[in-house]
Amino acid sequence: MIVDCGIYRAGHRIGSPSDIDAAVEELGTREDTFCWLGLKEPSEDELNDAAQAFGLHPLAVEDAFKAHQRPKVEVYGEVLFVALKTVTWPSVSSALRIGEINIFVGRRFVVTVRHGESLDLQEARHKLEHRTSLLGHGPAAVLYAICDQVVDRYADVVDQLDSAVDDIEQSVFSSERTSDAEATYRLKRHAVAFRKAVRPLSGELAPIAAGRVEAIKDAKVRPFFRNVADHVLRLSEQVDSLDDLLSSVLSAHLARVGVQQNDDMRRISAWVAIAAVPTLLAGIYGMNFRNMPELNWTWGYFGLLGIMAVFCLLLYRGFKRAGWL
Repeated sequence: MIVDCGIYRAGHRIGSPSDIDAAVEELGTREDTFCWLGLKEPSEDELNDAAQAFGLHPLAVEDAFKAHQRPKVEVYGEVLFVALKTVTWPSVSSALRIGEINIFVGRRFVVTVRHGESLDLQEARHKLEHRTSLLGHGPAAVLYAICDQVVDRYADVVDQLDSAVDDIEQSVFSSERTSDAEATYRLKRHAVAFRKAVRPLSGELAPIAAGRVEAIKDAKVRPFFRNVADHVLRLSEQVDSLDDLLSSVLSAHLARVGVQQNDDMRRISAWVAIAAVPTLLAGIYGMNFRNMPELNWTWGYFGLLGIMAVFCLLLYRGFKRAGWL
């Protein structure tokens, strides 16, 4: 469906046509006017109408309709096709939500196609409409505004991931016995999913930032794309560091679990050794042999209890001094 459609001239919005045909009609023949058409999960007919109106390449249209593309930048004649992955993380207990935005950038139009848990581009549109000097650069400015908003959300997710890793790290090295293996593994999966969605974008934006893409001719816009590419690269490196830290934390947690199990086994062994003394003595005197001198001793029962207590106390002190108890 059509989410929004705007006609822009000299950095200002001059029209809001209700359908694609009206948008093409309002564009007219003026070279300083362009259209930004926003679609969300369009039907095949809607996307084909847009393709016919703006001359979009069939292969790019097919990619935009099916979605599930990796981040990429491709050139089809005078039209630039950009696929972006959106990443949001509602809460630590939930999974990452990954959507997709496909962008067609022509000389006088921008067509955005959103799929899945994608960001609402209305925020980017409103911000850009208040920056008339930037919007005056035309479709290239729209592409930058979308990329900038997407990357800003990447930064939010990385901050959340950084905070979650800190919490896991503190939990693993706390004095309490915790079970953090599942939570650590879940965060590692988030880091891997984030890398798959984000890492390719830095390399794909490099040709635009370097001015090697014919569709982005305005040299004044290229520094903005260099800034976006630099942010993507920095965020990717930060997630790589967090992933390495999670691997170390997971190894430390497993090692600590092993140490705790060894401590438990030593305590159990120590108490078993202490309990073995009275068990042994009681077993000997419970065999009911007739010729056992101690059976006729008046203080035999109390003496045996005393021997048990002394040996148990000596064993307890020895294990305590050795750190087993």
